Amino acid sequence: MKWIGAALLAGSLLLPPVFAGDFYVNLASQILIAAIFALSLNLLVGFGGMTSLGHASYLGVAAYISALLTSRYGFGHGAAAFLSIAGTTTMAAFFGVIALRASGLGFLMITLALSQVLWGLAYRMSNVTNGDNGIAGLTRPAPFGISLDSPISFYWFALIVATFALAMMRIFVSSAFGSSLKGVRDQPRRMAALGFNPWLIRWITFVYAGFWGGVSGLLYVYYHKYIHPTSLSTTSSAEALLGVIAGGSGTLGGPAVGAALVLLLKNYVSAYLERWNMLLGLVFLLIVLVMPNGIVPGVSSLAARLRGSP
Repeated sequence: MKWIGAALLAGSLLLPPVFAGDFYVNLASQILIAAIFALSLNLLVGFGGMTSLGHASYLGVAAYISALLTSRYGFGHGAAAFLSIAGTTTMAAFFGVIALRASGLGFLMITLALSQVLWGLAYRMSNVTNGDNGIAGLTRPAPFGISLDSPISFYWFALIVATFALAMMRIFVSSAFGSSLKGVRDQPRRMAALGFNPWLIRWITFVYAGFWGGVSGLLYVYYHKYIHPTSLSTTSSAEALLGVIAGGSGTLGGPAVGAALVLLLKNYVSAYLERWNMLLGLVFLLIVLVMPNGIVPGVSSLAARLRGSP
């Protein structure tokens, strides 16, 4: 069944450029970006047991660094991408030292506070970030001389990056380190008694999650060719967290499904309903009531029961 599901997923990812128009191809690209962002947050929430409300910091900072280096300082996209990811990962390492001084609600509040500081700076430092006007007129890279200006070419680029990100995160959580991370999540005292360092394991995961959050930020700014302080807002972090929980935290497919659901509701329903957030809340409530573990675990459990029924 897993192979059938994987084949269906692969087939669905190949369909948009072939059968869909530009609008749906662009929507699919946005879903891939949101999926990488949600998967990176899931490393903290689902596998590490660290609920964060400040993960948008890494998306926004990576996007701003790339935008500033290419538009204001004349850097090429390759050098700007390397520096933005390096800067974002370094920031995640520093933030991790601060945030991991607490756990549970304290950890959540620290990540929220750090994110709010960056969000406020993005608005206030208008001489650097252009404030509420944002930074516009950006360009997309051309890897190996291939232009990414068309919706289809950018979709293939985003798909390659998303596939690589998913593979690397799968290796991470399936490794011996991933097993120790799950052990620290469930039994931190027992793991410490066995000689593991729970703080270091969490910190490495925090930094790794920040790295992939930065990668999603690069794709975000490449797609929009624009960056605004709202990318650093609590709303961006909350939407990603909502996608992780709705899809199924602690799984690799769940956050991608949840991110797609949130993005589809945001793009489609908002065109017809002014209070689309209310519908999003109702959908989330329904998911929690019917499938408390999330969509992907819920569907998997249902499929297992159907296979076992006479």
